[in-house]
Amino acid sequence: MATTIYQSLFVQGRGALWRELLRCLRTGRAQRRPRSRSGKERRGRIPDMVMLSERPAEAADRAVPGHWGGDLIIGARHGSAIGTLVERTSRYLLLLHLPMGTAEAVNAAMAHAIGRLPAQLVRSVTWDQGTEMNRHLDFTVDTGVQIYFCDPHSPWQRPSNKNTNGLLRQFFPKGADLSVYSRADLDEAERKLNGRPRKSLAWRKPSERLTELIALTG
Repeated sequence: MATTIYQSLFVQGRGALWRELLRCLRTGRAQRRPRSRSGKERRGRIPDMVMLSERPAEAADRAVPGHWGGDLIIGARHGSAIGTLVERTSRYLLLLHLPMGTAEAVNAAMAHAIGRLPAQLVRSVTWDQGTEMNRHLDFTVDTGVQIYFCDPHSPWQRPSNKNTNGLLRQFFPKGADLSVYSRADLDEAERKLNGRPRKSLAWRKPSERLTELIALTG
């Protein structure tokens, strides 16, 4: 029962309310840490993950906007990266400029990107289990946005994000040093892909669909 209460507060908390909830919880911890059958904390995993199976059903059928898929596209010799966020209902793309590929840098870039959007269009982010998400709890505390995690080696659980990452390779080829691309380069790629009609949107543009969603949820 206690675990259920902790998880419910963790998922539902937002912004200042979330920070107040953390202060009030008896342990001061965001969620019970997963433990193995032996009672010891499991090793080699991102701490305190909330798995995709716990994500609201509304995200799966794209009925409610504001659920995003996130990932990194990786450059030459795994020495550089660009972050990608794709909104599931509109397929709208946000790119994260990451001169430093640390977990702190990913958090800061993601918080800045979603900060440009109305709150009703940022309900959750689903990511894989990359080490760039090691500080995901800090992101949730700072923004009130829940991070959900895919199962290992399961990119098909983020289909819109995976498809968009493939489209991005025309701008950022595989094997390229992604650190040479500026924020302006990323903005141009965003503009072109968000302005490209999509069959999945009945040939509307992601930018048009996002504008519709803002009007409907505003």
